[in-house]
Parts: sequence; structure tokens; C-alpha cells
Amino acid sequence: MATEKVDTLVIGAGQAGLAMSEHLGRRGVSHLVVERKRIVERWRSERWDSLVANGPAWHDRFPGMTFPDVDPDDFAPRQKIVTYFEAYARRIEAPVRCGVEVLSLRRNEGGSGFAVETSSGVIEATNVVAATGPFQKPVVPPIIPPDAAVLQIHSSGYRNPDLLPAGGVLVVGAGSSGVQIADELRRAGRPVWLSVGPHDRPPRRYRGRDFVWWLGVLGMWDMAVSSPSMEHVTIAVSGARGGHTVDFRRLAQDGMTLLGRTDSFRDGVLHVAPDLKANIDRGDADYLAMLDAADAYVAQQGLDLPEEPAARAIGPDPACVTDPVLSLDLHGAGIASVIWATGYALDFGWIKIDLFDAKGSPRHRKGVSEEPGLYFLGLAWLTRRASPFIWGVWHDADYLAGHIAARR
Repeated sequence: MATEKVDTLVIGAGQAGLAMSEHLGRRGVSHLVVERKRIVERWRSERWDSLVANGPAWHDRFPGMTFPDVDPDDFAPRQKIVTYFEAYARRIEAPVRCGVEVLSLRRNEGGSGFAVETSSGVIEATNVVAATGPFQKPVVPPIIPPDAAVLQIHSSGYRNPDLLPAGGVLVVGAGSSGVQIADELRRAGRPVWLSVGPHDRPPRRYRGRDFVWWLGVLGMWDMAVSSPSMEHVTIAVSGARGGHTVDFRRLAQDGMTLLGRTDSFRDGVLHVAPDLKANIDRGDADYLAMLDAADAYVAQQGLDLPEEPAARAIGPDPACVTDPVLSLDLHGAGIASVIWATGYALDFGWIKIDLFDAKGSPRHRKGVSEEPGLYFLGLAWLTRRASPFIWGVWHDADYLAGHIAARR
């Protein structure tokens, strides 16, 4: 099979790869985008059926195109997000080749650039952009053994309540995915337990403005990572049912049982850390701090935004917080399924170059790696807080495309 040669190879046709293609095309850089399956495949097959964007349509988009059939203040559903990116790829005439899986990437022997082995043959490229995003390898902690009499799936494998076995469900993880899935299951009539770890809990809307608007005017989207702990902050926010502030106390009042962090499992019994109240209180502190920052900004700028004192009301602790469950017999409680909403790890094992740290993260500066000609795009905190989000990755791609064009 003949070796194909390209100037710049972009790996992945999700939001990062399409943004990269647009900016390379604008600069006249010849390039090819390869995708293992279909454009924005993870939005198609690795998300639950009812998922909507976590930001309103005016925000969660590329600058060059709005959602044609979604109100700007609404939250785009999963299928319309897929349709949006398909249309965007056609609009920019992105040179996407689907059904091509990248197997390995190495330096070109005896020359510059890289040799990329794919399922369709070898591609030699002067530049390569790994635009595979932050959601690469689902993480399932090895707490409950596989042979336990309970179905275990990662949140990426969950679709809807009807596809789970009859019975109760334990959801582990209180970020956006865990909270939304747990709430959907509760509304479907399932008994639900939700394991809540440390998290941030922003308001969905405050004083007539969405959370993402406040992040912008307060400069929080542009925050650069300042410590390793910032890289893994769990955020509980939801665009479901028109968007609402996540309130764990309200979920408990509505019938959900909250637990602390899932700690260990022995003889059919799940053991839970005694940290639920501390985690709930931390989320409340983050919530109130956002309100304080917003109020200070309104006063400083002299904005005419309606006051919202009711937003500061914090309800009483439910019984599951004041008298926490520290052990749970899964069989005795009727729990038939466990959904691990525990995030993802990076998986760059296909890159056969020594430029990764002990955690598997590439060594780079704003996406420009230590290996000349090799770039990374779409990772969390690549340049700032906004980097893995739709509009944030578009701006990071602009920067990298400029760097690639300058190399030429």
C-alpha cells in the first residue's frame, strides 16, 4: 500500500478537529482530517439519549454559525448538536476522511515529520494535531468486582432508564453527567442512590444572566490552571429541562438518597466515606461565592440587573446528610445497576514518542508539544478553563493554526 503524504494531519473530527480544519483552511494550510468513525462520534454513540448541552445555544457554538432551529437561550439536544457539526463541516469544506483509525504515530526515520500508521495505510505528515479531546478512556474505579451480582456501566454506556435491569440504581459521581442521569432515573420511578464527592455547584442563572455569561464577564473562562487540584474540579451544572441550578438537598427531598464518596466494597456491602456533609457544604460555598462575585461586578459596573435575594436561600439538610449512610448492602437495598459517572483518562498510547508525564499528559505549552510539529487540541486546561468547551476549543485552534502556518 502506497504511503500518502500530507502537510498537516488532524486526528479526530469532533469539535476540536473541525475547529482546527477551519483555521488551517483560512490560512491556506493543506491538511487532512481523519476520524475513526463519524464526525462528532462521541456525541452520537457515547452519550445518553436525553442529553442536552450544558450551556445555552448562544454560547455553546462556533462563532461562525448559530443553531438554525434552537432558541439562543435554550439548550441544544444531542441530535441537533450532531446535525450542527455535520453542517459546519460541509460549510467549511473540511477534508474529513471517516472510518480511518490511527494505530500509531512515530517520528519519520531519517527525516522530519511523522509516520502515522492507520487502518487504511501509512500517512506521512510534516505536522500532526492530536484533536482527540479530553473524553478518551472511561474511568471505572476497581471498587466493586466484576463478578458482583449487579450490572456495572460507565456513564458513557448509559442510554435511558428502560435499558437498565428492573430495580434500584446507584450512580457514582456528582458532576454534570452523574447528577443528570440520577435525576432522569428518579423521574422515571427508579429508586436512586447518588454518591456525592467534592464538587463545585454554580447557579444556572442569576440576576437574569446564565452561568456561562457570568464566567465570561468575571474573567473565569480565561483562568489558567494554577495548581494540579484545579485540573480535576467536578462541576454540577445542568441544561436539562430548560436548565436549572443543581440542588442536592432538593434531590434528596424528592426521594433520592445521597451518599458520600464510594470508598470500598466487601461481601456485597458498599462502604461509604463520612464526607457527604462536607462535600455538600463545599458546593454551597462555591455557589454563594459565585453570587458574591456577580453582585460585586454588578455594583462595580453599575448594571441594571434585577436583584435576586431568594437565590441565597439554602434549605435544611435532609436526613441522609444529617444521618449519613456509611454502608449499603446492594442486594438488600434492591440495587440492580451501578453507573460510574467518574470521568475519563487520557489515552495517548498510540503516540510512540517520549513526551508524556507520569499521568499520561503530554508536555506542551498552549498545545505546542516538545516535539516540533506535534500539537494537542481540546484538552482540559490546554490554555485556560475554556479550552475543552466548544467555543474555547475554536479559539485554541486559531492559535495552533497560526503556529503551524508560521512553521511553513
